[in-house]
Amino acid sequence: MSRDVAITDAAQYVTLGIASELLAVPVERVQEILESRQVSRLPHAPESLLGLIDVRGMSVPVVDLRLKLGFPQSEDTHDTRIVVLFVEMNGRQLTFGLKADRVFEVTVLDSSELEASPEVGMEWQSECIAGIGRRNGNFVTVLDLDSLFDGAEASFGVLTETDNAEVA
Repeated sequence: MSRDVAITDAAQYVTLGIASELLAVPVERVQEILESRQVSRLPHAPESLLGLIDVRGMSVPVVDLRLKLGFPQSEDTHDTRIVVLFVEMNGRQLTFGLKADRVFEVTVLDSSELEASPEVGMEWQSECIAGIGRRNGNFVTVLDLDSLFDGAEASFGVLTETDNAEVA
């Protein structure tokens, strides 16, 4: 009985991949997972902002996770997915699509404790990492979505749910 309680109380994550890396986002932030689709480009958008997709009448900006995290760009495959999720920014909830090479599963990690980002003795942008976990012995980088998109509003000029309502 106590084991059942421990399992249901454990944080759950959606695991996804870019290149050979395993990443995770909290399941409660994920609205839905879509197959890859046509993205409408926006003029003068930053490289990682691919454009907009329509999600049931709402314009959702899509960010290429590879480019956002400094990985090289790649072509879409039949496994490419867009994870539609919520991000808190300046006290507002925004909706973004995050393009990933693939999505694996909703799962718990081997331990409920996440390790801090490693100190490597040089400057690097680790603020988008909430922590490092393990799944079946493999490293899983848990993304801090709010930090990942911090500043995105200004640089992307994104549409928000509030903005969408005003446009409609």
